[in-house]
Amino acid sequence: MRADLKKTLIMSKVCQITGRKPLVGNNVSHSNKRTKRRFYPNLFDKRFYLQEEDRWIKLRISAAGIRIISKKGLKKALEEARKNGYIDKY
Repeated sequence: MRADLKKTLIMSKVCQITGRKPLVGNNVSHSNKRTKRRFYPNLFDKRFYLQEEDRWIKLRISAAGIRIISKKGLKKALEEARKNGYIDKY
């Protein structure tokens, strides 16, 4: 892919482990007037070392996804994310 095109692409705001996406809600003012707003997940671009394949992988992952990887392990979290359809390959 060309470098100039790569800069213009926008990454989606979806966690690759938990599948969390932005939610839609209301800003409520003091006068109780409501306007639409979005609640974004707490996402990070993070590299993880996949020991079984002896390589690094990059994931766009939420804070909750980091805790899941700490608890279950990277390999198992990736397998569950693939099974649930959050990632196609890693």
